[in-house]
Amino acid sequence: MTDPAKPTPLTPLLADDLRAAGVPEPWNYGMADRVRFHEIDALNHVNNAVCFSWFENLRVHYLRDYGIYRYTPEDPMLVMRAVGASYNAPLFLGQDYILTARTRSFGRTSFVMDYGAFCDGAFAIEGHAVIVLVEQDGRTGYPLTDEMRAIMASRDGATLRQA
Repeated sequence: MTDPAKPTPLTPLLADDLRAAGVPEPWNYGMADRVRFHEIDALNHVNNAVCFSWFENLRVHYLRDYGIYRYTPEDPMLVMRAVGASYNAPLFLGQDYILTARTRSFGRTSFVMDYGAFCDGAFAIEGHAVIVLVEQDGRTGYPLTDEMRAIMASRDGATLRQA
């Protein structure tokens, strides 16, 4: 355990950094962080809802860094259709961990992302989300561009999801 009072911003990690930290393929995008006091619950481990905030913050970085989404007023809206997580091991105050994100598959207007939280090489939390792009009216689907799909496929090995 490191000093829980020492701040640790999200630190970007490249694929080689992830492998050196014990994070296996196919994870190629990640960030290092540390469990903070406000993230623990009465059982003295990370609250089960906290990982969704972690994954959301990582998703913003991932989509921007990969050039998939800019977060400007002109962009289509990103709507969370479904989200879930499985908890394999607890994380405690001051523990360093690595968050990972990747796109598993995509459809016409949506894509599926997988997330992971690794601690000491162990897969502590698994997450997933189905994200849909919609027009600014909030109802009409917005098709993923060929460029978006190409980035997801080349960087993460994402595949076209069959209907």
